[in-house]
Amino acid sequence: QVQLVESGGGLVQAGGSLRLSCAASGRTFSTYAMGWFRQALGKDREFVAAINWIGGSTNYADSVKGRFAISRDNAKNTVYLQMNSLKPEDTAVYYCAALNPHRYGLGYSSDLPHEYDYWGQGTQVTVSS
Repeated sequence: QVQLVESGGGLVQAGGSLRLSCAASGRTFSTYAMGWFRQALGKDREFVAAINWIGGSTNYADSVKGRFAISRDNAKNTVYLQMNSLKPEDTAVYYCAALNPHRYGLGYSSDLPHEYDYWGQGTQVTVSS
């Protein structure tokens, strides 16, 4: 069982930056791939970024490439999402998620929400114009 708690959301002006953190419990955190997703009001949940267990592979949604960066610190059981050059359209609730490698193997990461096994409660990010 893995429990995830996001933090770092808030209100920021367009062009500003925020860093989200996701603290995980569980001894096997370091083997899980991690992802960030977001859901804006009235819209479906969408993929933002993902990272594999060792951090050697990352992928991003086209809408955030070059502006967002995902990273992880397995010693601290934490994954981060650095968000720069924020835009009003980035406003959403941001969720982190953990993917158990037992089905897809170590090294795997995913942009598909249904492949993730555990989810945090979300943190609100609001970007004002």
